[in-house]
Order: sequence, then structure tokens, then C-alpha cells
Amino acid sequence: MINFINKKIIFYSLITLLIFTLDRISKIYVISIAETYGEVNIYLNQFINIILVWNTGIGFGLLSFEKQFIYNLITLIIVLINFVILYLGVKSSNFKGLIFFVILGGSLGNLFDRLYYSAVPDFIDLNYNDFHWFVFNIADVFITIGVLCLIFVELFLNNVKTKLNE
Repeated sequence: MINFINKKIIFYSLITLLIFTLDRISKIYVISIAETYGEVNIYLNQFINIILVWNTGIGFGLLSFEKQFIYNLITLIIVLINFVILYLGVKSSNFKGLIFFVILGGSLGNLFDRLYYSAVPDFIDLNYNDFHWFVFNIADVFITIGVLCLIFVELFLNNVKTKLNE
């Protein structure tokens, strides 16, 4: 039993590390383009551009503040949330635990940037007919996918289990 739990934790940790690494590589690449050319403005197609925006808020630029106290408070809250996610990931079933560790990988990527750069580099710009969605990064993608999967599990899979037990 303990061997299975250790393998599970190692596997989840590797997933988290992989997501964190993919996020870091993508951000380092975009930042290096900005340092070389002075800006990042890459047109990929009519729906996706790569631009560099420094986000001092939380996901998708929400709650951006210039006051250092508020920035530090939000960062502290994010650290505490990461500990909760870690705890929930370890205590959850296999699939749900994996989802929590996917979210944790993205969250740690953004937390690293908040601590290292004092802002998170966002660079994926989705747009359609001059409507631009919030600029985001790879970590945000994994956080969003993880949260959507958790919602799906809670709404549909737990509902199916409840009906089967009735």
C-alpha cells in the first residue's frame, strides 16, 4: 500500500514538474525575444498572436494593483492556496488527485514568476475580429484545464456515482 502511494506521489510530482518546466521554457523563450528585439509581436494566424504583457494580478490580469502590500498579500494567499491544492491532491482519488497536481504545476509556474520577476509574463493573445481575450500563458492553460476537469468530475462523475448507489 505504501509503495503504491509513493509511486502515485512520484508520478504526480513528475506531472507537476513537467508542467512547471514547459511553462518556464515558454516564458524564458518569449522574454529572450523581448530582450533581443525590444518587444514581442508575433502574428501566428488570424486568431493567435504572441505578445509580452507583464501581469501583476492573478489569472488573466484580474486584481492587478500597483501597491506592493496588496501584491504581497495576493502572493501570500496564492502560496496558501498551493498548499491546499497539494493537500487535496495527495488525499484525493487517482484521477482527481492528478487534476489537482496539474493545477499545482501551473500555479507554481506563475508563483515562481511573481517571486522572481514581481510579475507574471503572459504572452498568448487569442483574438477574433478585433475582440481580444485576456492575454495568458502556458501555466494559465493548465490551471484552466484542471479547474474545468474538476468541475466536470464534480458535476458529472460524482452525480453518476450517486445515482448508481441509490
